[in-house]
Amino acid sequence: MTTDLNTLLTALYVKIDDEIGGTRWMGRPPLLSDSELVCLAVAQALLGYHSEARWLRYANKHLSDMFPYLPQRPGYSERLKSALPLLKRMIRELAMDSDFWTDTVWIADSTPVPCGMSRPTVQRSNTAGWSGCGYCASHSRFFWGLRLYLVCTPTGIPIMWALANPKIGEREVLAAMLEVDADLVAACSGILLITDKGFASKPFEKDLAEQGIELLRPSLKREKKRYGEPMLKKVRQLIESVNDTLKGQLDLERHGGRTFEGVAARVTQRLLAMAAGIWHNNLIGTPVTRSLIAYDH
Repeated sequence: MTTDLNTLLTALYVKIDDEIGGTRWMGRPPLLSDSELVCLAVAQALLGYHSEARWLRYANKHLSDMFPYLPQRPGYSERLKSALPLLKRMIRELAMDSDFWTDTVWIADSTPVPCGMSRPTVQRSNTAGWSGCGYCASHSRFFWGLRLYLVCTPTGIPIMWALANPKIGEREVLAAMLEVDADLVAACSGILLITDKGFASKPFEKDLAEQGIELLRPSLKREKKRYGEPMLKKVRQLIESVNDTLKGQLDLERHGGRTFEGVAARVTQRLLAMAAGIWHNNLIGTPVTRSLIAYDH
């Protein structure tokens, strides 16, 4: 197997079709199947087309051999939003099908997902009430939007993720994520969860310990040096590089979503594109599993 976009999309199509067993419809089936829709969405994210109109013009010209039928922009947008459960399911399926699913070292962090850059946009946005004003300490800037909370392996395979209002506490969101996926946490023994100082809390650490999770984080100024802290700097750089992949290569901050469903679908689309790249690189034995360079052209 080779590392190019056509090979990835072919392998992904087969994987999706096997998992969903083919789409069954009441009446006439759609001209663009669910498997084709997901592959089309992954290709859009990998090729860096954050505008759906520009993407469909490109796909009609260059990808007609792989996708004989392509809907108009409104139809594609609606199909993508309605496919959100399938997109989320395929992230988990690809993760479970990789060699990294059994990794018990998890890295957790949050990163801003802006949903508006001006006051008029904020006032008109349909995400108001879900989005809010937050502060990004890494870039020393305020933003209006959401925070993406991502728990992944050191290779970048998403284990669990969530979008939340930036005014909600980080520990509260992570605790809710672990509660929702309690069965997954219970099935994994000896989890080492690596975070930053924002997750520091003795009650939170106690709750994690009760779930069989050991928390590794930097010590606060008033604390003694914590066990394992010297290795944190290199490991913490991994989650920053994962966020950089999502933002630099997959245009996470240029998602273009204007509604609750639109933002959720487009963020999920980018997480799925990253997971698909890692999954395929692992499948064919590529040394650098999170490299997407072979698929971005």
